Amino acid sequence: MIRQKLVAAGSVMCSVTFLMCAALTLTAGPKPDTKGDVAKGKEAFEQCAICHNVDNDEKKMGPSLKGLYKRKTLASGKPVNDANVLAQINAGGNGMPAYSDMLSADDKANILAYLHTL
Repeated sequence: MIRQKLVAAGSVMCSVTFLMCAALTLTAGPKPDTKGDVAKGKEAFEQCAICHNVDNDEKKMGPSLKGLYKRKTLASGKPVNDANVLAQINAGGNGMPAYSDMLSADDKANILAYLHTL
């Protein structure tokens, strides 16, 4: 009888833990594939255009982003997807500053939307 109650309590705890983890996963910040506003993204990208070309393949200080989402990999070798592009924006690296605290989640979503149009 006690064993049955312990098994039932354990089962309930596992279910509650699973649901809490699922809820945290769904609400843990903006999703990389969040739809943004292309026009606002183009405007926000102006600060990025100092270092990145979008109208030709020539490298400025940073790599050209023309056709970014048509490529298989980023300059880092990671696959081109919203999560990896957003991680690069947030963390920076190789001379690029980290924009995790400099851009809002909306700005980042808008920039991703713009980059998809290149």
